[in-house]
Amino acid sequence: MAKTIDDKLVLAISSRALFDLSESHKVYLSSGVEAYRQYQIEHEDEILEPGDAFPLVEKLLSLNTRLGRARVEVILVSRNSADTGLRVFNSIHHYGLAISRAAFVGGRSPYPYLKAFGCDLFLSTHAEDVRSALEAGFAAATILSGGASRAASDELRIAFDGDAVLFSDESERVYQAGGLEAFQASERESAREPLRGGPFKGFLAALNLLQREFPEDACPIRTALVTARSAPAHERVIRTLREWDIRLDESLFLGGLTKSAFLEAFAADVFFDDQAGHCELAREVVATGHVPHGISNEQKV
Repeated sequence: MAKTIDDKLVLAISSRALFDLSESHKVYLSSGVEAYRQYQIEHEDEILEPGDAFPLVEKLLSLNTRLGRARVEVILVSRNSADTGLRVFNSIHHYGLAISRAAFVGGRSPYPYLKAFGCDLFLSTHAEDVRSALEAGFAAATILSGGASRAASDELRIAFDGDAVLFSDESERVYQAGGLEAFQASERESAREPLRGGPFKGFLAALNLLQREFPEDACPIRTALVTARSAPAHERVIRTLREWDIRLDESLFLGGLTKSAFLEAFAADVFFDDQAGHCELAREVVATGHVPHGISNEQKV
């Protein structure tokens, strides 16, 4: 009988987002594919250190134990070949991660397989793969190195930027074209008109469904909106989430304040933002995923 994973929240992750492959990547950059392949074969019994997205994966998979059934699936999607990927699977086994499915695509982008796996989120360190996934309609982010690990906790905390991440970039376009005054006037006029969904709307909805399977006073998942918006631009956001029937546990309207201190106070495990400048600051205190979507990421010709 054919199996499907339609009833699960599915995360696809690259090898370099899951594990620290910096040393072997240096070999690849300096000496090429064949030298990289030989290096991985020679070191395939050496366990890799956890990468920036490892704690997120560990916490997501732990939700299955809490629920007593498999509601989260993590799939390895890698530019490695199966030959060089053996070291990665040895490390997965060492850490006891329940990851059994994988796509090793031998140097090509793995994003075409995201649909077949039914992915809700794709995390990678390869920016072009992430762009391709976003263009294909998937929630995707480039994991940036350097994110500090927060104190050990059983609670999974995920923070999102608003415009161009949870929502479309329609309001951001008004802001960039006309400035703050034009943006606030537009948001006041459109306060009762729901924003269109951004690339992470589907992932947040799937996460919200997972939250509802736990008692409200004992849910191990906590979500937050961390946005530069402030009053009066808050109303449209609140009404949009209400229209979508999606709950966020916390909403921080910062009015342009730097987000890092608030992410640290929230104790986020990961933060997703479309603006590179915000991500550079955030990565100092939290694992950060850059979402190269919307007007701030349009590539100049």
